[in-house]
Amino acid sequence: MSRKHTILKGTFILTMTGFATRFMGFFYRIFLSHTFGEEGVGLYQLVFPIYALCFSLTCVGIELALSRCIAARMTHGKQKEARELLYTSLFLTVTASILVTLVLQRYAMPISEVFLHEPRCADLLIILSYAFPFASVHSCICGYYFGLKQTGIPAISQFVEQTARILSVYLLYLYGIRSGIHFGVSIAVAGMIAGEIFSSIFCLHALFGKNVLASLSRFHFRGCLKHSRELLSLSVPLTASRVLLNLLQSIEAVSIPVRLQHYGMSLSESLSTYGVLTGMALPCILFPSAITNSVSTMLLPTVAEIQALNHRKELSALIQKVTYSCIFLGSICCVSLLSFGKWIGAILFHSPMAGDYIITLAWMCPFLYTNNTLISMINGIGKTTLSFCINFSSLGIRIVSVFLMIPLFGIEGYLWGLLASQVCIFLFCLAYLKYYLRKTA
Repeated sequence: MSRKHTILKGTFILTMTGFATRFMGFFYRIFLSHTFGEEGVGLYQLVFPIYALCFSLTCVGIELALSRCIAARMTHGKQKEARELLYTSLFLTVTASILVTLVLQRYAMPISEVFLHEPRCADLLIILSYAFPFASVHSCICGYYFGLKQTGIPAISQFVEQTARILSVYLLYLYGIRSGIHFGVSIAVAGMIAGEIFSSIFCLHALFGKNVLASLSRFHFRGCLKHSRELLSLSVPLTASRVLLNLLQSIEAVSIPVRLQHYGMSLSESLSTYGVLTGMALPCILFPSAITNSVSTMLLPTVAEIQALNHRKELSALIQKVTYSCIFLGSICCVSLLSFGKWIGAILFHSPMAGDYIITLAWMCPFLYTNNTLISMINGIGKTTLSFCINFSSLGIRIVSVFLMIPLFGIEGYLWGLLASQVCIFLFCLAYLKYYLRKTA
């Protein structure tokens, strides 16, 4: 099968699954907003910066490095070494995840009080901490299959995760109603654990069958030492950059409610505004990005393979086709959201505020959807430091908008900063890729 057909097939599978899970998640967000209110959704969203930070620390770098290493090994037919790399990555990520779980449980209250500025998040963080060991298993196995350019298992596991998350929360909610117990938004965090548990079990069963323990027993520490150096040399820069970016994103996210209070809002109003933006408007804007995220996932190992084979013309054609397609998709979504944004906010979320935010954020779509693929291609050619610098610059713009624009213009100032940051990523990526192709011609 040609690389073009491999990309199209993998993208189609991931896109269909992405649309299915986002469609489920869309109505799940509606359920959360109706059940727990805007403030409850705000509390729920407030723990996500910590989740993203811990996930980046334990999984993201290894997953990307594993995908790239597996693609390189399979190009030369080294299947045994590919499986050894998987075992090594599982050992590294599970160990790191257990340590992160213990630290998060120990310091949940200080993190909530000092960093999140909301003590009510402490219990949510303790619940959340149990998800990371399972998430590490899920992440590594998905990275292994992405390196093989096989998207079936990762796609199904994504669907299993979303189904288990939503179903577990809904069943707990029904149990609480019938038993007269008020769980609060903590059951939504518990649903994240259920999703990771079921998805990791599915991935292990798909990879090893019924003999999971027997297969894992073949792991040897000597092979771990050999491959861990390679994985860590690739993943540590990725992890460090992703952790730093997520740390800045966390500062950005937790500062929004605080700066809204400086603008003149009460604590409840600021959390409600934050919940509407991050729990209703942004998921709506990101809904169509299931397509571009799927393309990005397939592009990294494909670009790495094309670069290894030194096929420059093929790389140039791939970059052009993907860029034009993403811009076209983003433009269509922009027009659609501008036309129906107010209706989505008022009818589906019962929040006119969400409709206003959707219309403002719609202008980001052509840039937002294209940027994912451009960054993935830059990572695919091995320029991970550059992608970090581009993302760092974008975050700098957003953080400036949080601290300077929100106190003056309210949440609208932050939305303008979001748009400016996406435009900057778009221009930086295009400029470098054009320079890279010209240099290697």
